[in-house]
Amino acid sequence: MSRSRMGRGGGCGGSPRAAATPGGTLSPCPPWVPAAGSSLPTGIHPCLPPALPHPSPPPRTGRSRGGAVAAGGAGGGGRRAVPAGAGGHGGQRAAGGGGGRGAGGAGRGPAAPRTRLPPPAGGGGPRRRPRLHPPLRYGRGGRGRLRELGVGGTGGRARAGAGGGCTGMREPLHLTPPGRGAGPEWAGHVAGVAGPVSTRGSNGSRSRARRGPPAPPVSGSRCAPRASPRARLGVTRSPSLLPSLPAASGLAEMGAHWIHGPSPGNPVFCLASRYGLLGPEAAREENQQVEAGGHPPMPSVTYGSSGKVLNPKAVREARDLFYALLASTRAFQGSKEPPWPSVGQYVRAEIARTVPTMARGQEDARRLQLAVLAACLKLECCISGTHSMDLVGLEPFGEYVSLPGLDCTFPGGYSSLAERLLSDLPEGTVLFNKAVRTIQWQGSFREEGDDARVFPVRVECEDGDVFLADHVIITVPLGFLKEHHQEFFQPPLPERKARAIRNLGFGTNNKIFLEFEQPFWEPEQQLLEVVWEDESPLEEPDADLEANWFKKLIGFVVLQPPEQHGHVLCGFIAGKESEYMETLSDAEVLSAMTRVLRTMTGNPSLPAPRSVLRSRWHSAPYTRGSYSYVAVGSSGDDIDVLAQPLPEDPRDPRPLQLLFAGEATHRTFYSTTHGALLSGWREAERLNQLFQAPVPAPQS
Repeated sequence: MSRSRMGRGGGCGGSPRAAATPGGTLSPCPPWVPAAGSSLPTGIHPCLPPALPHPSPPPRTGRSRGGAVAAGGAGGGGRRAVPAGAGGHGGQRAAGGGGGRGAGGAGRGPAAPRTRLPPPAGGGGPRRRPRLHPPLRYGRGGRGRLRELGVGGTGGRARAGAGGGCTGMREPLHLTPPGRGAGPEWAGHVAGVAGPVSTRGSNGSRSRARRGPPAPPVSGSRCAPRASPRARLGVTRSPSLLPSLPAASGLAEMGAHWIHGPSPGNPVFCLASRYGLLGPEAAREENQQVEAGGHPPMPSVTYGSSGKVLNPKAVREARDLFYALLASTRAFQGSKEPPWPSVGQYVRAEIARTVPTMARGQEDARRLQLAVLAACLKLECCISGTHSMDLVGLEPFGEYVSLPGLDCTFPGGYSSLAERLLSDLPEGTVLFNKAVRTIQWQGSFREEGDDARVFPVRVECEDGDVFLADHVIITVPLGFLKEHHQEFFQPPLPERKARAIRNLGFGTNNKIFLEFEQPFWEPEQQLLEVVWEDESPLEEPDADLEANWFKKLIGFVVLQPPEQHGHVLCGFIAGKESEYMETLSDAEVLSAMTRVLRTMTGNPSLPAPRSVLRSRWHSAPYTRGSYSYVAVGSSGDDIDVLAQPLPEDPRDPRPLQLLFAGEATHRTFYSTTHGALLSGWREAERLNQLFQAPVPAPQS
């Protein structure tokens, strides 16, 4: 689930993290949103933090033609949000995390790009608001100035940037070709490296054209390269039609599921509102003002492994305790000596201390509370995109920011936003299935032609094509970087950036869609939760994946409305169990899900689903997971280091050769679609400031 997460991309009842206060009510057209008839931003989003400081370009003499290759990454299906591909175009006409006039990558995701289910009712203290970012320039052209600013990104759920997860599709990365434009010598090509774009299909193979155009991968990172209205949009969710449903039926979001925190502070929501992509309920002002962590609980039923519906009051009491403990982790933010290294260890220690006092002399009630608390930990694993909360650092856990607003979905699928932004790009701007082999930087690569010039960066594709650039924006998912950064970059990345890549966490969160002939659930039910009554957070879980992988499943969301989707449940599962699920056949997964539902409902004759569709984010070679988290031993500083452009030397005469975007590069919105989007704008603004720096007149 991605935090636009389950996690933060879609999920079941998220945790009450601290909230950022809304930045005012949503006007019909927020100031930073493009005016009617235009797809270019006129100002930067208020939540965009300032770009990391970087030296202005050194004095240069003379001018030469320059283009821009924009590059963006893609991400996996993530909640909270690929390897490289490059894209972009625009030279001095446009530049951005994902390319000039329009090119970016996809990057978290299921970005992301995470997929996070709407959080239940709960508290959440105030969070610090990110500082305002300098406005984007939208000039009229001219030398040394951007005519249009394009932004590229990552994406969800490969999910890109320091990317996210993907739907398991095995398409290679994509590029946007370089464009030309007059400008200062140092404002030449801007290239972007993005991740793969998943197509509408169900089994990891290409199924292009059968049911529609290819959809960008799902990932927090993927939103970064395509973040600009005139750049590729990398989505944190990649929709895929359920293969057994008629073509007119609904979409199954393989990556991010919800817009988390749909309010004026969320750029994904603002763009979707501007383009009329949301339903009337989502745009209501009162929904935008719902406090983060205070979402009304979805109408739900909780099934126990005894085959009975569990007592709602007992379930609610245990859940309230869990979210109170989770909220208390904020007290350790910035602590030099937290009591435990991980969130999981802290929560379990508090459970061991608290539960006995809540159920004195009532052994059955105590065991039920422990079973529900174990289910809550599984849910938080989906939200955080991790195998275990023992892997998630306690001290930095509270740094993630939740935005206000009642989580909502796209009636036409998350891809409707990507398609709306992509529709403004000239044909051929984005190259799909363009796998990148290596990115060489700090070099001197001469282009062909009479007026050839030398570039510091060379992007080599698997098919032998080469793109030269002054600047490359990279939004590949963190999972890909973890496996390939040593050979992907020549020369290798500096040790401090490589260490940040190693330190940060990147996990897997997958979805399992089940289609039924007829629903066995009540019409008002939107969430079917699953609790294994013999489990306890105080006991080690069974490590036999083959026998027990399905016990990591947290439950099912009922896809709404049934008139659009049919009778479909969407289950969520994270961690090693999720990765094991990817190795099974559809028949094996369907059989296991049927056993789970028959056990939980106590109905051994419950009809089996007629079809199954699942994501495979860990198997996707360009994502290798869904979205990022701040692991034990890492901190928000590692996120900032990952986002820092290269070269690091402020005296280097060729600055900003490699720029990094994606959900994993946003310190407070990591694992989300909006974090990936903002990271793409951040890198676009970084280039914008560079291109607009004054160019000294030639000396006589």
